[in-house]
Amino acid sequence: MKAQARATLDRELRTTEEAVLRLGDMLAAAIDRSIRGLQEQALELARQVASEDARLNALRFEIEEACLGLIATQQPAAGDLRAVVAAMNIVSDLERMGDHAAGIARTVLRIGREPHPLPLAEIQRMARGCQSMLGEVLEAFVARDAAGARRIAAKDDEIDASYTRLFRELLASMIADPERTTQALHLLFIGHNLERIGDRVTNIAERVVFVTGGEMRELNPEPYEASDLE
Repeated sequence: MKAQARATLDRELRTTEEAVLRLGDMLAAAIDRSIRGLQEQALELARQVASEDARLNALRFEIEEACLGLIATQQPAAGDLRAVVAAMNIVSDLERMGDHAAGIARTVLRIGREPHPLPLAEIQRMARGCQSMLGEVLEAFVARDAAGARRIAAKDDEIDASYTRLFRELLASMIADPERTTQALHLLFIGHNLERIGDRVTNIAERVVFVTGGEMRELNPEPYEASDLE
């Protein structure tokens, strides 16, 4: 009986992990479509992201319900229980990343087919970084790779640095040509959403560390500035 119960639990854990990866694939596609919609002024891609956000949300709730059912019926303990709890937290972060991708798509629709006088290099760099980190952190979750998760969390510094460069670049553009202010603010909002996606990947990395060793602590914390303490 114990062997059968173990096999059932392992099967349900694998099913949960596969669903988490499926949600991650949906999110990666949403990020890709939203940024391509911006680059190519392909408004149909942006509309697709905005309309499919509800599907992403629904899958998140399905996974959470499955996790609760697994806890109730299989009564996992120790590492297995941590994996289930982590999965519930991870899909919550993935769903919020989907909201950020949808926010980018809605901004693309507001920009419409106006010409892009401002460069998109930093936004493209941030998007590539977020997509790479997302794929890697979900692989680390499945592999229970805590060391890999820590390395992935450290990459968020690159996303933050890109966002800082983007902010300065857009601020300089607004000062030099106030007529560009509206579009610059749109691009800044897109950059902010990408920066938040990077932060949520870091949250997932923290859950991977929690699964493997039961340690729950902040990875790659933001340094305090003197002004933050005033």
